[in-house]
Amino acid sequence: MSLSPRAARAARVIGTSTAAVALSLAAAHTALACSIGDFTAVPLCDAQDNGVIRVTDKDASGTPATIELWLQLNFPTGSDQERLVATKTIAHPTAGGVSVDFKLDDWYAGVTFRVHVKAGDQVDDDITPMVVVPDVTCGASASASASASAPASASAQPSTSSEPSSTPSTPPPSASFPSPLESSSPVPAASGAPSPAGGGTHLAETGAGNGTIAFAGTAAALVAAGGGIVVALRRRAGRGSR
Repeated sequence: MSLSPRAARAARVIGTSTAAVALSLAAAHTALACSIGDFTAVPLCDAQDNGVIRVTDKDASGTPATIELWLQLNFPTGSDQERLVATKTIAHPTAGGVSVDFKLDDWYAGVTFRVHVKAGDQVDDDITPMVVVPDVTCGASASASASASAPASASAQPSTSSEPSSTPSTPPPSASFPSPLESSSPVPAASGAPSPAGGGTHLAETGAGNGTIAFAGTAAALVAAGGGIVVALRRRAGRGSR
């Protein structure tokens, strides 16, 4: 039974549309499939300045993934020994990316880690290349800054204590005591008047000095000599009149 031209045309349109939908679904499924390319691992310092290895999953299909971190033990050189450090799970990955951090207790430049990913039955592979810790110091720089700024901030902080200090403060230069030459108190002038009775035995305290005694003795001697001369002259004059 042959189809009419109209029926044949409709069949071709339906077949073409069905093929296009099938191709679109296949492409969408391929785009949403989880692959090892959806995962990245990088070493860095986190917000707390801790050395970590951050693994990010950008699987748009939302397939849960288990991440294993293996430390490479290259002792002796060339050996293939390794040790499992930690395991983490990304339960709900998104196309925007969901990350987990593996904190490292020992952060040494050159240490190598292998990151293995298991995601459903689609991924069971390692992230390449392996992660190598760079020559970047995490943690030490923040600790050094904190220890250096702590004494400075403590010395700059003003004291809030209201109790008076028990240590006497040193008087300022303006409060120093005046020297005898700078004293404003008048100095009494020396007086020749005798001091009140009851003083000491020194003549200086009565207003007389040692020179006064010498003058008195000399005057007494001169008076006695003058008297003697007068008497002698009177006797001589009496004799001449006889």
